[in-house]
Amino acid sequence: MSTLRQLIDTFLVTQEGITPEKLADPTVKMADLGLDSLGVVEMLFEVEDRYGIRVDDMTQFQHMTLNEVAAHMEQVVRDKHGGLLPEPASPEKAVI
Repeated sequence: MSTLRQLIDTFLVTQEGITPEKLADPTVKMADLGLDSLGVVEMLFEVEDRYGIRVDDMTQFQHMTLNEVAAHMEQVVRDKHGGLLPEPASPEKAVI
């Protein structure tokens, strides 16, 4: 599991109260996690802030699986960082 996926999972468990068991299902869609659109946006903001990226269309993620969201976000990060997946910035150093 990539550090980006771990960041997403940690956010969903600590901020949204989703059980780790539910996140382990590779077919679980974002909508099935009980997240409203604001919850999805907050999760994506966390990734954006910690990796220094911006996502243009956040509405595209609502109907994706969690694995698809993580893979897409990882590709955006790698595209910005020359193919690398850097460690995420600590919360206090995140770009706001």
